[in-house]
Amino acid sequence: MKLLHETGWAATPATAEPPLDEEITCDVVVIGGGVGGMSAALRAAENGADVVLLESHTLGWGASSRNAGYVTNSIAADPELLRLLLKPERLRNLYRYAENSVHFAEEAIIRHNIECGFQHEGIVMAAVSKGQLRHARRNAKAMAEAGSSAEFVEGRAAGLPEGFLGGVREGVGGTLNPGEFVLGLRAATIASGVHVYEHTPASDVTDTGDQVIVATPDGRVRARKALLTTNAYSAGLSIAPKRLASPVWTSLVETEPVAAERLDEIGWTSRAPMVTLHMILESYRVTPRGTIVFGTRRLQTGRNPLPDRTPDQKVADDLVRGFHERFPGLRDVKAQSAWGGWIGMSSTWLPVAGEASDNVLYSLACNGHGFAQAQYVGHLLADHVAGKALHDDLAAIWHGRKRFGPSFVSGPALYVGWLADRASDRLAVLTK
Repeated sequence: MKLLHETGWAATPATAEPPLDEEITCDVVVIGGGVGGMSAALRAAENGADVVLLESHTLGWGASSRNAGYVTNSIAADPELLRLLLKPERLRNLYRYAENSVHFAEEAIIRHNIECGFQHEGIVMAAVSKGQLRHARRNAKAMAEAGSSAEFVEGRAAGLPEGFLGGVREGVGGTLNPGEFVLGLRAATIASGVHVYEHTPASDVTDTGDQVIVATPDGRVRARKALLTTNAYSAGLSIAPKRLASPVWTSLVETEPVAAERLDEIGWTSRAPMVTLHMILESYRVTPRGTIVFGTRRLQTGRNPLPDRTPDQKVADDLVRGFHERFPGLRDVKAQSAWGGWIGMSSTWLPVAGEASDNVLYSLACNGHGFAQAQYVGHLLADHVAGKALHDDLAAIWHGRKRFGPSFVSGPALYVGWLADRASDRLAVLTK
């Protein structure tokens, strides 16, 4: 199995601006060139603003291109828990926001004519034990009450592989190749007239009250407004709210191609992409190439400045071991590559957006489910800095200038979660 280094994402056309080496002015500066930053920059330009987009590497270099490829209306926190903690109206608003995010991402594929292998197939939050199946039933009820289109499914009739007992099927969204999508969105961003400066990290952001000054290693940007779409890298900027994001490394593995007949034999006739209902989920999907991409399961933390890295061999081996346990009929299928990237986890485990200062807005629409949501929030933030009223969907996650509490995301806590999941797996085997 080949471990792919994070800096492997580099084979992109050199059509952006050269690194910034002077002082320039603009209306809006967007810091962070993931899908959220690109979407924000595109919308700000559509609104007539002169826009600068700064990215420390290449547009889409981070989690935007390294994720599992799910376009989902999932919210990171457990639906049953959210039902207990949040008022019904707020929960309904969150699920409306999440579903609209999916539709926005789907429309972006069409709008920018991006070839990325998108498959509109929904997603199944799958149960691998009787306890998880009961949990799935409760989650389906909570989500239905919140207005989600999800439904409870059970048994082999759902077209799930042997060993997957059922779960919650989300009818919206699907899967795609995130790298291909990012390349398409990057091309659209550059073609839009946005001034894109790659390999230009923001080292400091200052709001003077009448303008924002962004320092880079060799130049500066003066702007009327700034948007922070830096996610896991937010702690590297002093203006970002304290404890906005806890960086978490997540790993993924891809197998060699698997014959379609073999997938039918193990019962995966629906080919539905799945995430399990463990404390730390596992994800499994079939790609258009006939390979299987799977990941998460075990997470690792980090601190800014975040290092370049390859997946941990032990973590990759654990992922492969988990794959063979979930799919005993595919035990001979070999893993061919592993990769990973940094995602940002909020202390609330919910997507958030707000104000870092009078002229600087931020978003953290990730928590491992942000591919669609980050794009949508970036779009809405661009409208807000243009003077439009706070959109209802942006209001659903709006944090304003409230402080963030301590995060429960830590190395020891994530390891305990992994241990608890493995204990529940062993218990499920014993109680079959």
